[in-house]
Amino acid sequence: MSDFSDHSQIPGGFRLATAKAGFKHQDRPDLALIFSDNPVTCAALFTTNIFQAAPVKAALANLKKSSGIRAVLVNTGQANACTGDVGMSNCLQTLEMLAGLLGIEPHDILPASTGVIGDHLKLKLFAENLPRLVDNLGRSSGEDAARAIMTTDSFPKTAFCRARLGQGMVRFWGMAKGAGMICPNMATMLAFILTDLEAEQGQWQQMIKDAADQSFNALTIDGDTSTNDCLIALAGGKSRVSINTDQDHERVVQALDIICSDLAYQIVRDAEGGTRVLRITVKGAKDRQQARKAADAVGNSPLVKTAMYGGDPNWGRIVAALGRSGAMFNPDLVRISLAGVEIFALGRPVDMDRDQVFEPLLGLPDIEISIDLGAGPGSCTLLASDLTEEYIKINAHYRT
Repeated sequence: MSDFSDHSQIPGGFRLATAKAGFKHQDRPDLALIFSDNPVTCAALFTTNIFQAAPVKAALANLKKSSGIRAVLVNTGQANACTGDVGMSNCLQTLEMLAGLLGIEPHDILPASTGVIGDHLKLKLFAENLPRLVDNLGRSSGEDAARAIMTTDSFPKTAFCRARLGQGMVRFWGMAKGAGMICPNMATMLAFILTDLEAEQGQWQQMIKDAADQSFNALTIDGDTSTNDCLIALAGGKSRVSINTDQDHERVVQALDIICSDLAYQIVRDAEGGTRVLRITVKGAKDRQQARKAADAVGNSPLVKTAMYGGDPNWGRIVAALGRSGAMFNPDLVRISLAGVEIFALGRPVDMDRDQVFEPLLGLPDIEISIDLGAGPGSCTLLASDLTEEYIKINAHYRT
């Protein structure tokens, strides 16, 4: 995570703004705007949850209508999910209000909302604060914007990197929010990536999808996929630098991997009530899909997660999760290591004083869980969090 108080780290052609609308809290920004001086190439991924929020539906429709997205409007405090026709009408009204202030078309704006499911947008507060938001364009830093989209997050999540292509340097910046209701099947909770790269639509969409599959789609906190999840990536082209060679392509892929992996790690590090990041690596599976089944079962297991919170090297919980995962393997060939120390091999535990060996290792903030299924070439890595009493407290009282 970097300090983004320096506005120059935001790629050229983009301006950010935030405002304190008072949707839920009176003392912090809760409305953010990303604006591009020119139409951008936009790649986007959205939740696979069947209960899609109004902003998700509106964004999908606008992507089909628009010949060039110009802005993204993000609010916290109200998810505007499961709000019916009224919720959709309210969402579209916010876009119409903002479009009039910006001098663009409503379908050139993508909305994103987060907060309590079922809560409607507070249109009066939008009407009062959108003019202030537009007036603030260019005055907010990346960290300001990342802080404005937080809900239960404890810190703003941002990432930045550069890549030198054949025609010159390009910049990539991203922000995300998320700490709970996190087990995405598309991208992430709310995440936004900006770059001054000049990109072609089809190639840009595929690159974002691939980057998400290796990062945002490879993490879990609590096994829940939200109604509002989205990843929106805007390539503004201000640098006039495009992808012209295989080496250019590879460097952009690497840059996107840096941004997305950094943000994904920060999300798991900030897991509601979380104290540890579990990096679960499965290899030796029949294929990647089988490896993912195994990793998901371990990463979403409350018993494994609570054991890691307690610093308990309970390999039996990992074995049990693997056995019900649906992955195909011979249990007599499985090997498991915790924090770099093999604890289970070929159907039985390794002889050692487990508590003495693992006491200093399982107290670290990052714990490696390595699993070899001995069944083939497939592999994957999943980031997960531990599970604590604090998670229950936060979510038992989330709405209040």
